[in-house]
Amino acid sequence: MLTMTDTAAEAVKTIVARVPQAQDGGVRIRDTGPDTGFEISVAPAPEPDDVVIEGAGAKVFLDQVAATVLDERVLDAQLDDSGSVRFALANQG
Repeated sequence: MLTMTDTAAEAVKTIVARVPQAQDGGVRIRDTGPDTGFEISVAPAPEPDDVVIEGAGAKVFLDQVAATVLDERVLDAQLDDSGSVRFALANQG
């Protein structure tokens, strides 16, 4: 199952806090195919078939394909002074 670092959890919470209608929501990751990769968006709630990952008060919703592809991966993030976020994936362990 995908895990997230504390930095990624803080980034997710920061992003979600910027969207008032998604205060109790999270970041949704959807696999858009091998040529385009992943789409990340803020969502007020998971879709019915999403896998929900929670850590340090942050929620990540994965569509079924993303959940399979990202199994055994770690979501990390880098925040810069301007508030921009860059997400990265690494292998677990």
